[in-house]
Amino acid sequence: MPRPLVVKVTCGADDPERSNQGLTVAATALAAGAEVSLWLTGEGAWLGVAGHEAFTLEHAADPVGLVGSVLAAGRVTVCTQCAARRGITEETVLPGVRIAGAAAFVEEALAPEVQALVY
Repeated sequence: MPRPLVVKVTCGADDPERSNQGLTVAATALAAGAEVSLWLTGEGAWLGVAGHEAFTLEHAADPVGLVGSVLAAGRVTVCTQCAARRGITEETVLPGVRIAGAAAFVEEALAPEVQALVY
């Protein structure tokens, strides 16, 4: 069984290629059987908002679909401070997405056997 994976995506439409790489890794890890926690921070926080238009990237999977696949089988979190700076609230995020802060991220990242990646 693969070890748990925490993926932090720090960008969105401002750097679609890097953002899509992180989302693809998270979704692929889930498909491989890993427990995945996806953190959306910075401009990536918008990917956790219901009805917010995401970027498109040639030859890449749809970011909304990737977030949805992680949400269906893993955990998706929007950073508390990032959400506050953008006016994102519990009422505006996708169903099942939580808003949490650094303490929760550190707890997940420091858990036994966890691999953390930042994009």
